[in-house]
Amino acid sequence: MIRLNINIDHVATLRNARGTLYPDPVTAAALCELAGADGITAHLREDRRHIKDDDISRLRAALTTVLNLEMAATDEMCGIADRVGPDVVTLVPERRAELTTEGGLDLMATRVAIEKISRVCQRRSIKLSFFIGPDEPQVRLASELGAAQVEFHTGEYCHKSGSERAAELVRLQRAAALAHGLGLEVAAGHGLTRFNVLEIAAIPELVELNIGHSVIGDAVLVGMDRAVRDLRAAVHRGLAERRPRA
Repeated sequence: MIRLNINIDHVATLRNARGTLYPDPVTAAALCELAGADGITAHLREDRRHIKDDDISRLRAALTTVLNLEMAATDEMCGIADRVGPDVVTLVPERRAELTTEGGLDLMATRVAIEKISRVCQRRSIKLSFFIGPDEPQVRLASELGAAQVEFHTGEYCHKSGSERAAELVRLQRAAALAHGLGLEVAAGHGLTRFNVLEIAAIPELVELNIGHSVIGDAVLVGMDRAVRDLRAAVHRGLAERRPRA
C-alpha cells in the first residue's frame, strides 16, 4: 500500500479570499479522512497566506489519522511544532514571492536550523521528513541529519514531457532506491494529479504521496469524497504496475 495524504492548504486559500469562516479546512480534512485518506498535510507558511495557526491547532485536535505539518526551518516554526506536536514535520523551502514551493530544500544551507528542529522532533517523538530534490548528495545528507523520511519534489517530472519527463522519472527512481538503501522512507509530492501519478506510484520504494492542489481543484467540480476516491484509484493503478528491482 501507499499512504495517501491530502494537502488541504487551498481550502484555506479559498476561505481567505473573502475573509470568511468557510470553507473550513478542518471540515475538508474530515471529509478526506472519510473518503479514505491516510493523513492530512498542511503547510503553515511564514506569511500565513492560507493555513493559519488556529487551523493547525484545530487539525491536531480533530484528526483521526495523521497530521503532517509542512514548515520552513525557522525558530518560529520550530516552536509551533514543539507546542502543537504534529505526527510528522516535513521541512520545506520557502520564498515569500513564490506562488508555490519551487524546489527541494537545500539541506547543507539550512543544516544548523535543521539540527535544532531534529532535536525537538526527537524529544517530542515527531517523525521528521525532508522535502528535497532527487539528488544523491541531498539524500545522503538527509540520512546524516536524522530524517526518517525524504519526500521527493516531483514538480520537474510533472512539468516536463516526452524524453525529458522520462529522464526525470529515472532520477526519481534512482534517488528512491538510494534513500531506501540508507534506511529512509520514501515519499513524493508536488504537481501530481490522478493523470500523472501512475508512474510515480509504480516506483517500488515509494510508501507515501502528499497531494493537494489537484484534489482540491477536482473537489470544486465533483466534491471532496469523489476527488479523493478518484485519486486513490489512480494510485492503485500505478501500484499495480510496480516491478521489483532486479
